[in-house]
Amino acid sequence: MRVAGLIADAVRALGMAATAALLPACAMLEQAQRVPHVDVADAKGVEPAALEAPVRNNGAIFQADRYRPLFEDHRARLVGDTLIVQITEKVSATQKSTSSVDRAGTLEAGVTALPLVSSNSFNRASAAATQNNTFSGKGTTENSNDFSGTITATVVRVLANGHLIVAGEKQIGVNANVDVLRFSGQVDPRAIAPGNTVPSTAIANVRIEQRGRGQQADAQSMGWLARFFLSLWPV
Repeated sequence: MRVAGLIADAVRALGMAATAALLPACAMLEQAQRVPHVDVADAKGVEPAALEAPVRNNGAIFQADRYRPLFEDHRARLVGDTLIVQITEKVSATQKSTSSVDRAGTLEAGVTALPLVSSNSFNRASAAATQNNTFSGKGTTENSNDFSGTITATVVRVLANGHLIVAGEKQIGVNANVDVLRFSGQVDPRAIAPGNTVPSTAIANVRIEQRGRGQQADAQSMGWLARFFLSLWPV
């Protein structure tokens, strides 16, 4: 009975040790499963700075708190303003390479006569060698990305030169799935078209992120056990 108890204690100790050893591995696998991070500016909680309400003078025609320039173009220019970004990103790259090397060589040698030796002995005393080397290689790399859509972004910062740092986020939830679209970039106010719209091709330092959360995204992810064996596989 005492021996059985010792064996049971040893088995429990080994199980606890194995569990403790697997926890860091699971944590590493969980970190490996995380999607790559995209540095998108945060647009949450962006509000324009509060302005003090000017003193109203009801006896005058001009009211400072309701003044709007007559010829002002209503475009985004202050923190908290919004503008419509038309995402039209299309990137295509193709690279091809071809290599070919040919080399050929021939060597022949023979002995016809030697002193004090009959010439008939060298009828077959000859040697010939032929060498051919051929190398041919071809490579092709193609990459194509096409992204289109529309998102309304908010001005989160105004630079010293008047350029606008904009950021926007859109979340769409359908049943148990959520699609998230995030965008940020630097906009030149002169690129803003009538209607307060700007194409993404006219925006600098564009960051676009589209992710999915929920059952559909989980179904497309590799399980932790498969990632574990894949990390141990030598090839």
